[in-house]
Amino acid sequence: MNEIMPFLEATFGLLVLIFTVSNLGTMGLQVDVEGVSRALKNKRALLLIFVWGWIIGPALGYLIIWILPLDEPYKVVVLLCSIAPVAPFLQQMVSKARGNMAFAGALIPLVTVGTVLLMPIMVPIMIKGVEINTWSLAKPLLLTILLPLIIGVVTRHYVDTVATWSFPLIKLIAKLSTLLLIIWCLVLYGSSILDTAGSFALLAMTLYMVGMAMITYYFGFGLKQAHRSVMALGMGTRNIAAVLAAALSIPNVDERILTMTVMWTLWSFVLATIGARIFAKQAVKADDSVSA
Repeated sequence: MNEIMPFLEATFGLLVLIFTVSNLGTMGLQVDVEGVSRALKNKRALLLIFVWGWIIGPALGYLIIWILPLDEPYKVVVLLCSIAPVAPFLQQMVSKARGNMAFAGALIPLVTVGTVLLMPIMVPIMIKGVEINTWSLAKPLLLTILLPLIIGVVTRHYVDTVATWSFPLIKLIAKLSTLLLIIWCLVLYGSSILDTAGSFALLAMTLYMVGMAMITYYFGFGLKQAHRSVMALGMGTRNIAAVLAAALSIPNVDERILTMTVMWTLWSFVLATIGARIFAKQAVKADDSVSA
């Protein structure tokens, strides 16, 4: 184990890079430009995305860290996550939830662009006492989040044949890197995760994800069930790739920040899976009521 740990520590940054680029590239290759164009014309949906993503989301984050006696590093993670909605695995969960896949495909690039643009502005304002240089944060977001997404979108739209044959390979790399990142994280931070017992860290992330999902689902303001489930899964999950990029840009980052980010990654997948099953049942009820 003593020989393995230095290897895992040395390769962790590279694995995060591969995980981020491959997942965002996969997301980009699935984007329907026409669907995004239609979404941009839906002013109500755009307003809801902005309000839920970067007003209600941060507000709920502040409420949670005000209520719960969290250590400062855990507060930082809650606030970072509060401005980075939509997990890379959204489309997978939307499929299980019987949600509108076209809407999910439009939501992902819109929110990703919003996160890349707003996170460098909002982080220094929201998180006091942590030195985060705006450009140091913006650079990895632009290069590892936005650029792979744009390349994927452009390839799908203009060189569909290349996108078609490259998609399975990039998706495989994304899945393998995700699995390896989970293994690396468990080995590197497993003991630290256990040390969070009694710290309210798990409760904080649970309250946040469940709270955001419920708010967006039950206050859909006229959206159909298939769209509300997409919004709930998107706003209830977080773009951990962006959060990791932000966390790693903090000089001498506290290990507890990385630990909670890792926990959030694993726990969000569990909660999203449960949520997708619940929304799938609601979709059946909605279909039955329409047919009746």
